[in-house]
Amino acid sequence: MSHDQNFKNLILDYPEQALALFAVEEAAGVGDGARITPLRQEQLQERLGDRFRELDVPLLVEWPDGQREALLFVLEEESAARRFNIHRLAHYCLDLAELCETDRVVPVVVFLDGGSAPDRLELGGDHHVYLVFRYLACHLRRLPYRQYRDSDNLVARLNLPNMAWDTVDEKLDAYAAAVRGLLALESDQERRLKYADFIDIYGALDENERVLYQQKYPREGEQMGGIVQRARDEGMEKGVRSGEAAVLERLMELKFRELSAEHRQRIEEADAETLLHWSERILNADTPDAVFGDGE
Repeated sequence: MSHDQNFKNLILDYPEQALALFAVEEAAGVGDGARITPLRQEQLQERLGDRFRELDVPLLVEWPDGQREALLFVLEEESAARRFNIHRLAHYCLDLAELCETDRVVPVVVFLDGGSAPDRLELGGDHHVYLVFRYLACHLRRLPYRQYRDSDNLVARLNLPNMAWDTVDEKLDAYAAAVRGLLALESDQERRLKYADFIDIYGALDENERVLYQQKYPREGEQMGGIVQRARDEGMEKGVRSGEAAVLERLMELKFRELSAEHRQRIEEADAETLLHWSERILNADTPDAVFGDGE
């Protein structure tokens, strides 16, 4: 998976917290009753046509009570600052401003490396400047990880390994604090697994560092291992259930020619044990209802 996709997922899953970290200058007050909606890229493609440039995530922030005019945030991740194209971003922002009929657009670029990039674009002639374009830049490698080590912003905690640290001990501390943040601030098991991978990708511990990490942070290592193991167990259970459902559907199609939408739904919603029980009944059943035990 690309860096673009990793950060796109992060922003879509935690938009308010992403804005609070990546666009701190403009994000104040966003949580005060604001509604955050990502603009669908299919819609942008359809309406912008050849002008569409697929960057990351445009987020529309609206205040239903009308206390503030809607604000459009355009977030882009750039793994290498030297590859950043300010002209492309400016063009995209102008397209979105025209499409959404607003001048309230905030461009935000999240840089993963510590390199430099142009922060201002000016178009003009010999006598005047006619267009000035700037954006908010969040250089993760320039943020001291200790400043966010105990933050209650999950996006900040997950990005601790991407922030500034100097020694291996600090790198391991950042990794462990990211794990603790994930466990404390996210209760959904699927998201825990998803962002355990995120931490692991950007923590990038080598084998020696992993040994040191297990020695210094056994609790965090055990908890992370538990997340992965539970996910594997759930995945195996889902795989078994999916296989049982497919076999039962096929057997019923062969015996009864076709299945109703209601019968398919019942099969899709049943657990593995029930599916196995129904598969045994099909041998002597004369109708689909008999397989499910209806009328007993």
